[in-house]
Amino acid sequence: MSRKCTRWLAILLLAGPLPNALAETPTTAENALQRLLQQPRLGCAAQEPDAAMRAALQALYQMQHFAPLWDATRLAALRQQLDALADDGLDPGHYHRQALARPDDLAPTCREALASHAYLLALQHLRHGRLAAQAREALWHAQSTPPPVASVLAPDVALRGLDDLPATFEQARPAAAQYRELRRVYAAQRRQPLPSWTSLPAGALLRPERRDPRVPALAQRLAAEGYLSAAEAAAADEHYGAALVAALRRFQQRHHVQADGVLGPATLAELNVPAQTRRDQLRVNLERWRWLAGELEPNLLLVDIAGAELSYYRDDALQWQSRTQVGRAERPTPQLKSRISHLTLNPTWTVPPTILKQDKLPEIRRDLGYLQRNHLRVLDYAGNELDPQGIDWNNPGAVLLRQDPGRHNALGRVAIRFPNPFAVYLHDTPSQYLFDKLPRVFSSGCVRVEGALRLMDLLLDGATPARRARIDAWFASGETRNVDLPRPLPILMAYWTVATDAEGALYRPDLYRLDAPLLAALERAGAH
Repeated sequence: MSRKCTRWLAILLLAGPLPNALAETPTTAENALQRLLQQPRLGCAAQEPDAAMRAALQALYQMQHFAPLWDATRLAALRQQLDALADDGLDPGHYHRQALARPDDLAPTCREALASHAYLLALQHLRHGRLAAQAREALWHAQSTPPPVASVLAPDVALRGLDDLPATFEQARPAAAQYRELRRVYAAQRRQPLPSWTSLPAGALLRPERRDPRVPALAQRLAAEGYLSAAEAAAADEHYGAALVAALRRFQQRHHVQADGVLGPATLAELNVPAQTRRDQLRVNLERWRWLAGELEPNLLLVDIAGAELSYYRDDALQWQSRTQVGRAERPTPQLKSRISHLTLNPTWTVPPTILKQDKLPEIRRDLGYLQRNHLRVLDYAGNELDPQGIDWNNPGAVLLRQDPGRHNALGRVAIRFPNPFAVYLHDTPSQYLFDKLPRVFSSGCVRVEGALRLMDLLLDGATPARRARIDAWFASGETRNVDLPRPLPILMAYWTVATDAEGALYRPDLYRLDAPLLAALERAGAH
């Protein structure tokens, strides 16, 4: 917050020559406001602006010779906009809403200071997030894709914005469709009574047409969110019949669980998430999209980590989507922003040290034939091939395992490269059957792409016919080649656990358990 407010002050002070506040004789009220803003504490409310924000307030009022900005009409409009922050998952109370509800109870100088503080702070939080993103869920940036600078309203724009507060607040909200739709869904939900349901007990897998004493409770649970009618739920007995199976499948589809109609552990876990937790999940992801909106670009490859999906945008229009496989919880896919620079055709795969130690060595120790079955060659660090029989696999020393190109290669036919410190990339995979599973968390951090060859074609769009002919020849030959893209493309790999469609929210399991810490941080910030 301090750094953001410092940028406020810098822009306010450098935007142009400020009127000389001493050139005119200020009124007593204006003198009082000037003195108040120079104090280390305003003493007007429990929540004090920090030193940087007080300096920003001083600069703003100095442009007006410390004349008041907030008449009754503007204050009423401000209160309306602060109330609307609840639809953004923000607490209006954090922005002096209670004090401003009774403006006549405040000294004029306090009323001015609190209203302006609420105004600037609310716009800043709408535009950039209530919390500092890098302190909560750091997004690594390549040098070619620096993080967006936290822009703020210039003083003259801030002053003009006072005359149309609804438009000013609307412009501060992220324009990203993901944010706007999520806000719409959250606003609709928070206006409804919070539903409640009873947790279902664990038990054996419940398959269609079986009988189970939990079936009536399952029917009531699905009816609580409209997946089943109240009449159907009331009539349910222990028979797990077609109507209930169809309702559970709809639930599974909207909660990113294998839609097989079987009540198993993954589905049971999603059914037993409390209604308040679901609503909080929307709030958490509104905050994430306030962070992410500034990272979006018209041409972009967007990797949805929790949803295991990839989207290709050109000129802000969605051109192509595909399923992906992402990192397991113990080896998560990192959040990052980079720029795709080149492809590797027919890649070799050198087993990373972590995978070598944790995955490959135990298999080799059990059965040396594992190497041959998986087309793995043993090399020293100079690239010389070694005889596996001559290595003590309990203490192998400095060795590498490498797969040559081919249909058996773990990277498939193409790898898509971009600078990052995590040694991750996008790639094809021979494990195509895993794209039909949910959740698709099978990798060690890299992102496996369904239809990777189609993505290769999209990335190479713009290559001259002669250049593309050479690339196709290299690809067909099976030879390993690095190929630069005609136009480097930004890639954003990010994590959010709710998406939306026309019917409402699409929930995803919190694969990396990031929702609860972020919610706790939001709650702590609100309490503070």
